[in-house]
Amino acid sequence: MKYLSLLLLLLTFSCNNEKTILLPEIENAEITEVHDISPIYIFYDESRTDSLELNRNNIISTTNWLVNIDKRLTLGQVIPKIVVLQEKKRNAEVHKNENSKNYFTCNDTSIQNLGFLEFTKIIYKMNSILPNVSSDYYNSKEKRIILDFRTPNDIKFVTLYNDSIIKKSTIKTLKNDLELLPKETVYDLVLSINDQLTFQDYITFKSTLSKIKSPNVTINENEFIY
Repeated sequence: MKYLSLLLLLLTFSCNNEKTILLPEIENAEITEVHDISPIYIFYDESRTDSLELNRNNIISTTNWLVNIDKRLTLGQVIPKIVVLQEKKRNAEVHKNENSKNYFTCNDTSIQNLGFLEFTKIIYKMNSILPNVSSDYYNSKEKRIILDFRTPNDIKFVTLYNDSIIKKSTIKTLKNDLELLPKETVYDLVLSINDQLTFQDYITFKSTLSKIKSPNVTINENEFIY
């Protein structure tokens, strides 16, 4: 099933009464079509204590999931809900489809239509300040770097080798700063992200990283939200 929408800035979902999601914006998404889908909605709701409402009616575990999240919500609000959804699909014992994927739905301003960011393999770790993803810190063939994303204007490159800051960056300079890393080393980037950032901030960050095509840079599937 082809998933398209004429509502670019607002995604409206009707369930007895009309609700609106402000989708996060990206440019030049690599994925613009997804077939065989189940939509999931996470609304911004000022009337609720946590400002959040999850609607996951009629989702099918064997389909590709399109997760529509209001860009005003914080990661602290959203990530626990995403983890629940991921576990539901990963732990499904019946009607499981290993080829189905999960995507965040975005408004791609470059094409005035929807774009999608895949997050199927991402493992979110909450309340983890120290991302100790491996004890093998001294592997000479690999140099792990923490990307500490505190705000769009405060991104630090921190080495796991000696816990030192080797570079300061911003969301606007991040792509260039990563591409300027010495080419003779293989880098495994570990993302450490402030949970007070908005979902829009997160999508901008992830979209920027998705455009890094350097063969010596990989992004670890573990993401640490603190």
